[in-house]
Amino acid sequence: MWFKYPQYIMKSVFLILFSFVFITALHAQTTPGAKGKITGKVTDATTKQPVDYATVSLFKQGATSPFNGISTDPKGNFSINNIPAGEYKITAEFLGYQKATIEHVIVKDGTIALGEIKLAPVANELKGVTITAKVPTVENRIDKMVYNPQNDLSAQGGVAIDVLKKVPQITVDIDGNVELQGNANIRFLINGKPSSIFGASLADALASIPASQIKSIEVITSPGAKYDAAGTGGIVNIILKDSKVQGVNGSVNLSAGTRRENGSFNLNARKGNFGVNAFFSGNAQINSNAPNTRNRVSTDSAGNRTTLFQQGSNNFKRSGYESGINFSWDISPKDQLTAGVGFNHFGNHGNGITNQDQSEVDAAGTPISDIRSIRNSSSKFSGYSTDVNLNYKKTFAKEGQELDVLYSSSFGRNSFSSFQRQDYDSGITSSGISNNNPGKDRETDISVDYTQPVSKTFTLETGGKLVFNHINNSVITDTLFGGNAFVPNPNQTYGFTYDRKVYAYYLSASASVFNKFLDVKAGLRDEYTTTTADFQGVNIPSYNILAPSLVFSHKFGNGAESLKLSYTRRIQRPDYGDLNPFLNISDPHNISTGNPNLKPEKGDNFELGYNKSFDKGANINVAAFYRRNTDDIQQFTTFYSTYDVNGTTYTDVSLNQRYNIGSEERIGINIYASVPVTDKLSLRTNMIFSDRRSTNPGFANVSAFAYRLNLNAQYNFGHDLSAEFFGNYNSSQKGIQGTNPKFVFYNFAMRKMFMNKKASIGLTATNPFAKYVSQSSSTFGSNFYQTNVRLVPVQSFGISLSYKFGKLEFKKDREKDKNNEQDNGGDNGPQSEKGK
Repeated sequence: MWFKYPQYIMKSVFLILFSFVFITALHAQTTPGAKGKITGKVTDATTKQPVDYATVSLFKQGATSPFNGISTDPKGNFSINNIPAGEYKITAEFLGYQKATIEHVIVKDGTIALGEIKLAPVANELKGVTITAKVPTVENRIDKMVYNPQNDLSAQGGVAIDVLKKVPQITVDIDGNVELQGNANIRFLINGKPSSIFGASLADALASIPASQIKSIEVITSPGAKYDAAGTGGIVNIILKDSKVQGVNGSVNLSAGTRRENGSFNLNARKGNFGVNAFFSGNAQINSNAPNTRNRVSTDSAGNRTTLFQQGSNNFKRSGYESGINFSWDISPKDQLTAGVGFNHFGNHGNGITNQDQSEVDAAGTPISDIRSIRNSSSKFSGYSTDVNLNYKKTFAKEGQELDVLYSSSFGRNSFSSFQRQDYDSGITSSGISNNNPGKDRETDISVDYTQPVSKTFTLETGGKLVFNHINNSVITDTLFGGNAFVPNPNQTYGFTYDRKVYAYYLSASASVFNKFLDVKAGLRDEYTTTTADFQGVNIPSYNILAPSLVFSHKFGNGAESLKLSYTRRIQRPDYGDLNPFLNISDPHNISTGNPNLKPEKGDNFELGYNKSFDKGANINVAAFYRRNTDDIQQFTTFYSTYDVNGTTYTDVSLNQRYNIGSEERIGINIYASVPVTDKLSLRTNMIFSDRRSTNPGFANVSAFAYRLNLNAQYNFGHDLSAEFFGNYNSSQKGIQGTNPKFVFYNFAMRKMFMNKKASIGLTATNPFAKYVSQSSSTFGSNFYQTNVRLVPVQSFGISLSYKFGKLEFKKDREKDKNNEQDNGGDNGPQSEKGK
């Protein structure tokens, strides 16, 4: 248990105390005495109708960034409370209207009633116009953090992985492996829905989504009961671009570079209460060569020592595309139907030549053998998925009351194949093996969610969900016979079927208590899982998990400062790659396989978060966290002098497989800050510091400290020309069997916008001063020690082009029921996983 380790306790206490001191110091700078209040109503100057969801912003007189703000309610009313005494400017705006401004509003104690603020509509149809809204790069909400990459210059022409590198609390290594607050067990969603595209190969899936197609990325570290309990690290939801603006419009994005090429096309059409969005995007990573060396020293039970030295290089390329069409239909002011279908494909291909020298000596150092060989290898992966969804949403006369019904299915088809041939220079017959591993993955989700406001300060939410997941694949193996031809090997040919059903129900409540001093949201989710697998010797028992969640949130003064404390219990069910017993023998000395006997990992997550927005646009967010996982799923390497695979014996083998190994605890702090240094220069930084302790029965316990630092600087030269620098450093980290390498990454970018910001051209340079990033790592066990060095090609130069087109019609929907108090126009797609 963690309380047995005084050193770990001291590190934990230090980090928590540092968090509290840091938060207290920031809060001490807050100006007390907020007593003023401003109220008003925004209306259409022509029709006299209220303008619902108009944006009302409050500026300190003379300032360029808003001090506070709010959206009008369905009747056009707004109220901004707890305003410090002073002189302010008020603006009101909505798409399709001219902005209204009220200067020199003097706030003292009491309420200032502004009355009606009338907005004059612009022309109903504007051709060739581009509307740009300044959205904060990072938004901190009660249950999530949202990253908006619209002004991310260095990610232009990139993919989702490039955007994720800048998202607060997320760490991405050089191979595209993603961690959230140090935990790699993340539930990834697209537009709030699961997709089988993530089950086959997460890194490839994230490399197939162009950055130009991403509207925002939501990070949910402490999901409530409404969310699926899967993912001990939390949830990352990728929101793709969509549009609910009347008219026909779209965009085209193209990029070319020395390492990657991609393009995307987005088309939106909306007339009245019906809308359609269609998109297509494709990308390719150009073939690149990565040199590598591996040196392993091992001993057997007789004391003989074997040294295996491997040196070679690997050529690698990747490609993919995704497309889809979405429909939305406002059947009535209170009934909305949305549907969509998406098609995704990605794949990669690698091949290489490796020179090998395997020498053996006895305990006294006398040579026994020295075998030299050349290994030719190739591997290919291909994955397809089709996602369909149908969503019905009904709102009621009572504000906040709504019913959501969602059906979604994802059908995946993937295939992995590998080939290797080993030729010797000492008269030994050549050996080799060829594998083909096709498989299918199908997931169907049905969920119902209902929200019932009991009073203005108390709301209940409830719902249920069914998840049906089916995986099957087959393994077809051919073995090199007599050094001449590959023949079928029935001993290594088999099939594997896996079925999982999850039945879930949740209940949650949110309330404002102590005279609205504290916002509380509490919930409980119950998930029952049944699993069957037809693989020999595999029997997976059914299990039930209760996943409670609790959030306390308090806003200080005028709402620009908040404090949040949360707890949630999560579960990590093993995924397709973890379970699949397919043996990847593309390198006979380094074999990897899945483990169908894996149990789910359970996690308890605590987080203390603080957020403050300053008058001139600066923002800081601090999150201290503690996580404890049991039945922790980790990869473990075991060395075998000889390893038998259904009649075929391999020598000097490192077997890589995932196991439930003990428990893991991680305590840390994440600091995000954004500072507009001048009107032209802005800086952003994100820092993660964490300490991890792994308790592994039968193995050595491990304590490891790790950190990530990055800096983003953006400069606006004027005339729609801007430049950006982004640098990132991930430290190395000790694991249960060795050390993972550090990672340094930096890039430069420029963008010029023209044609009234309808078009832009961008230039990017990634690690321009070094062709390769060297990655050194080590792995050890009771009878072996291994070092690995990879030279990963990351240097690249690129150019990107974008163009927005279309005719937009701006007008309020005045045909809505006047009593309708719900916004059925919606935002750009689902913002969270409904009923998950």
